[in-house]
Amino acid sequence: MWKEENNQLKRSFQFNDFVEAFAFMTRVAFAAEKMNHHPNWSNVYNKVEIALFTHDADDSITEKDRLLSAEIDKIYKK
Repeated sequence: MWKEENNQLKRSFQFNDFVEAFAFMTRVAFAAEKMNHHPNWSNVYNKVEIALFTHDADDSITEKDRLLSAEIDKIYKK
């Protein structure tokens, strides 16, 4: 589940291996580019950490972040 923390929406995702994690990141990248809203994220082997916030709204959570988080959830469940 997404958590609101320090004006960011945050969530951790875990996969079976690096290839699965990277494939997830690739799908998220295409969705983010389509929405013109990009995540702050990191990847270590099979774990992906994502933080969403809107830079042009004083680094706070906006509807853009909520929409992208919902899209990421759809990708994760596939």
